[in-house]
Amino acid sequence: MTDRTTLADVAAAAGVSVSTASLAFSGAGPISAATKERVLAAATELGYAGPSALGRSLRSGRSGIVGVVIGDQLRRSFRDPVSVQVLDGMAGSLGPRGLGVLLVPATGEEGYTDDLLVSTAPMDAAVLLFGARRESPIFDALRSRGIPVVLGEGPHDLGVPVVGVADRRGTELLAQHLVELGHRRVAVVTLPLGGARRCAPVDDRRLAEIDCPPAEHRLDGLRDAGLDPVVTVEASASLVEAGAEAGRLLLDVAEPPTAVLTHSDLLAAGVLIAARELGLRVPQDVSVAGFDGLDLPWLAPDVLTSVSQPFAAKGAAIADAVMAILAGETPKDVELPVELRLGTTTAPPRA
Repeated sequence: MTDRTTLADVAAAAGVSVSTASLAFSGAGPISAATKERVLAAATELGYAGPSALGRSLRSGRSGIVGVVIGDQLRRSFRDPVSVQVLDGMAGSLGPRGLGVLLVPATGEEGYTDDLLVSTAPMDAAVLLFGARRESPIFDALRSRGIPVVLGEGPHDLGVPVVGVADRRGTELLAQHLVELGHRRVAVVTLPLGGARRCAPVDDRRLAEIDCPPAEHRLDGLRDAGLDPVVTVEASASLVEAGAEAGRLLLDVAEPPTAVLTHSDLLAAGVLIAARELGLRVPQDVSVAGFDGLDLPWLAPDVLTSVSQPFAAKGAAIADAVMAILAGETPKDVELPVELRLGTTTAPPRA
């Protein structure tokens, strides 16, 4: 048979009405097991794959799609294992529940801007995976369409569920570890703080402009540990080359810090590479710590001291929040625990 085979053809072959054949595919309504089996057997014989997705969507009022807004350009985000692993955990949990994923990049060099996909694409719910901000045209556009939103990170005062990790506590653990080793001259490399991307030292004015909840929480963790950085540098992205750029800025000076605490493992890897290029030994001359708990075998023999976060569990928790919203429930915020993981890149400072 050709792909023009219709549900009416299947119904005729099975000796049932079109409405009964439709029930065999939808799984809803009264239909005996024997009749359903006869309809499906006829469909197989005729090469009929089932009712169209558009038809199902029109009947149910749902698209079966969850829009996932990536907080960056896709080419950049897919170089970050954190984004990939969380997305994998989420898609792997939504798929068996009959929901697909539409990826939407946050276009614009300076953060979110309105986007045709956000304004028009069919979706039952949306997830802002990373980098949700208090002032976001994409968030506003989704809310104006009446599309429920789940935040994969973000502020807790927007009236939508947030699924995050214990950023603040994790950074506190890292800072305490460095202080206990005896470090007093500790520098920090942050995630992008919002707005125009830059690699530059952070002053009080810049801190007052911060619009990146994860970075804000991780800076709060330093204060919880009583650590006052000698210098803080904002990275242009959570990428290795951005970490290397920040590392050169911090370490190629007359009196470099004895330790560098970064907001991501990719940034930490970049700082480590910059240290090697400058002839500094890690951890003998400078300790380096990250955040995420990524497996980075290409850094061998070094293994980063880091804070490990549960990527797959975060993705699954986001999926659970989406399903709860679609079921008419109001899911609570979730904060997943993190764990300090000691590697080979931190040690007491030189005497």
